[in-house]
Amino acid sequence: MRVAFVLPGLHKVTRGAEVAFEAIAHELSQFEDTEVTLIGSGKPIETSAYDFQHVSSTPREKFESWPKFPVFREVYVYEELSFVRHLPKVYQPDHFDVTVTCSYPFINWFLRWQGGRKRPPHVFVTQNSDHPAIASQSEYRFFSCEGLVCTNFEYFERNKATWNCALITNGVNPERFYPQEVDRTQFGLPKDAPVALMVCALMPSKRAIEGIKAAAQIPDLHLVLCGDGPERDTVRQLGEQLMGDRFHPKKLPFEQMPDIYRAADMFMHFSLDEPFGNVYLEALATGLPIVAHDREVTRWIVEDNAVLVDSTSTEAIAAGIQKALALKDADSVAARLALIEKRFTWKAIGQQYYDFLHKVVQ
Repeated sequence: MRVAFVLPGLHKVTRGAEVAFEAIAHELSQFEDTEVTLIGSGKPIETSAYDFQHVSSTPREKFESWPKFPVFREVYVYEELSFVRHLPKVYQPDHFDVTVTCSYPFINWFLRWQGGRKRPPHVFVTQNSDHPAIASQSEYRFFSCEGLVCTNFEYFERNKATWNCALITNGVNPERFYPQEVDRTQFGLPKDAPVALMVCALMPSKRAIEGIKAAAQIPDLHLVLCGDGPERDTVRQLGEQLMGDRFHPKKLPFEQMPDIYRAADMFMHFSLDEPFGNVYLEALATGLPIVAHDREVTRWIVEDNAVLVDSTSTEAIAAGIQKALALKDADSVAARLALIEKRFTWKAIGQQYYDFLHKVVQ
């Protein structure tokens, strides 16, 4: 089985979808009867178990001041089109038995149309949402796939009657993310003060601003915010205004992410409609208490291992942070690690992708 994962940010950025695809590709490559190719705008990594093909693209940050209109509602769509323009130089449909992406519209259209009737079947993953699969207006009416991977049960329930679906979550590598003492001073953090961590794109839907406002209400609490995006200036200004030197905005390389989790006392994330949230798993695997918005999907992911609040209320978030800071006892940490081992290792998820992709190919 020859599998192609296609996404502009592969080997270039460490966002949730890219991290997930690279981890899944690694696991699939462990099967003797499977060849995996990643096509992205980054560079090959010598130690990777799969093949990598480079395709040029323009980073989405370059398009932040460009106009937004259908089909170009978001900056990533401009980035996607710049990537697809160069994709024919590398991609040959007869080289693969199945293609995988989570990006719509242009990559999905390209992979479905390139090669005509002889093209390989296409699998779409709901890493960002299931909106392309359920919407029927504008460009979304042209969506199609031979397989739909639903990253949470809500997506699965509302799509299973329409598409060939599989419910497969994201995962985490417990060999990278695990509890361990670290020297906080390497990140400019105090040794003794409580530290909260947020890891998210700096865009309105991730609601970093709400986290800052709540954290500012708690005396002595330091807040580390890892991420980048169009709200970077607004977020930085608000953090410095409300928290002063207790606010620590950072952009860290992938290799340092486990240690920034270990340097924190708790983790928080307040997206109201998160498709999955790899960051929840990274926090759980590191043993951290979590404060997040209370919704059914989040309860399904974290089970009883998080403090869930109405994050539209700053007071509720602040109370949740206070509660979470007290949940670092050995039994609570052990329960979080056990949940990861039971449901969310990349090895187990790789097996589920292997089985579903075989089904789609057959």
